[in-house]
Amino acid sequence: MEYSVGFDLDERARAAIAEVPAAAWQPALDVDGQARDIDQAAVVELTGLLRERPVALGGDQLKGWPAGMRVIARRERPHPGAQLSLFEQVDGYRYQLFATNTPARLTAGRSPRLGQIAFLEARHRAHARVEDAIRTGKTTGLGHLPSASFAINQAWCLTAGIACDLLAWLRLLCLTGDLAKAEPKTLRYRLLHVAARLIRGQRKRKIRIPATWPWAEQLRTALLAALTLPRPA
Repeated sequence: MEYSVGFDLDERARAAIAEVPAAAWQPALDVDGQARDIDQAAVVELTGLLRERPVALGGDQLKGWPAGMRVIARRERPHPGAQLSLFEQVDGYRYQLFATNTPARLTAGRSPRLGQIAFLEARHRAHARVEDAIRTGKTTGLGHLPSASFAINQAWCLTAGIACDLLAWLRLLCLTGDLAKAEPKTLRYRLLHVAARLIRGQRKRKIRIPATWPWAEQLRTALLAALTLPRPA
């Protein structure tokens, strides 16, 4: 079992970062797996400094942590308008730390790239999508259980999961632009809760959308895309 979790940028971590030689930083990877400009984004491993740094100099040697745990730091030039801590304002970088037990040297049969800190940091950044899915899942019903009954809560979670799946397919197959990346709250307000009416006549059913609704055209396009999807084989 391997893990990759966020690690607190506390006083001991800041002290360790301050002692990292400039030459120890390595380029971080972009979304395509290519090395970025080291002045813009870089990574370094802090495990040795944290474990071996004397307590008198601000370290705790991580005595209570697992022997295989590694702590890796990422620094990056912030986007315009980003808020930095006093520590980060000194050199103008934003810092993020994470801990993992993926070893630097891997056993036979595994990619040697897995042990490289730049790859481990890129792998950890992908977790943000998982956290976003959990957060949006909570806003779709998973944040509150309706009953003290396990069976009812189980059915509720299943229903909420189906809703998350349907919203994901809606964004993928029927929406474009900003709505293709919109979260459930935005979709509910702009599309799902529109005061439209179902009109029956001439053996047909029509959806009448208020012309004054700001996203009427996007809703019309989404409905047409849904109705013209090919039938599953």
